[in-house]
Formats: sequence, C-alpha cells, structure tokens
Amino acid sequence: MAQEAGSKPIAKNRRARYDYHIDETYEAGMVLTGTEVKSLRQGRASLVDGFAHIHDGEVWLNNVHIPEYSQGTWTNHSSRRSRKLLLHREQISRLIGKTREPGRTLVPLSLYFSDGKAKVEIALARGKREYDKRHAIAEREAKRDIERALRRRR
Repeated sequence: MAQEAGSKPIAKNRRARYDYHIDETYEAGMVLTGTEVKSLRQGRASLVDGFAHIHDGEVWLNNVHIPEYSQGTWTNHSSRRSRKLLLHREQISRLIGKTREPGRTLVPLSLYFSDGKAKVEIALARGKREYDKRHAIAEREAKRDIERALRRRR
C-alpha cells in the first residue's frame, strides 16, 4: 500500500479559540489502537470537551471522543479513553513549568493525519473572561461591516 503524503484534517476544535487565548501550539503524536485509527480514517472524532494534562512526566489527552469502529469486534476501543501523547522530553518539561502557572491549560485544537500518522495539535492556553469574548465578537462584527461597506463602494 502506498504511503500517504500531506496532511488530512479529521476534526477541529473551533470552540477552543473562542474560549481561550492561545499562547503556544505543539504537534504531538498519539498512541492509538487499530480500531481507533480505522475510526479516524472514516473522519469521525470530536474534540469539543477534550483537554490534556501532564501526569508522571507524560502528557495525556482526555475526553476526546473517537467513536467505536463499526466493523470492530470484541477488540473495539472505548470511545472516551485517555490517550498518551508523544512529545519530546524538552517540550514536556517546558509544558510542566508553564501549566503550573495559574490560569494555564492544555487544549486540543485539531486532529489530523500527517504522512499517514495521527497527530493532534495542542495549545498552551489561558482562559478568556466573558468581557474578552464580547470584545472579540464586537471586533469581528466591526471588521465584517467594514468589508461590506468596501464591497458596496466598489
């Protein structure tokens, strides 16, 4: 079978950019079972409630929903199990220090295949307050109004 080239998106967490200020992003591999990979190849996953945490020097991804594979047998996986993320030791030690700061967390932004391997993009993020969210919405609407006005003038 030919090796896949390029990147194939599976799922995005659009809510994360609304709820958090993104400081840094990291690409991490995932430890998956065979039925999880097959289910991801069907393009079925949800990052909505997902988060990552560090336990015993390892990064774990929790609450990411990868549904059971439809043709799976007794070897099928549980849909919301914890999955280990693969990062370099220096990246993990940097994340340990940064997540100890108050208000910082790790959230998954997207899930995709890169050259045939399942990857997740995680972000070091700070939670937005309600007024930050309102401000972002107001900026976005003002930008849209300006673009509409410019289109009308042309």
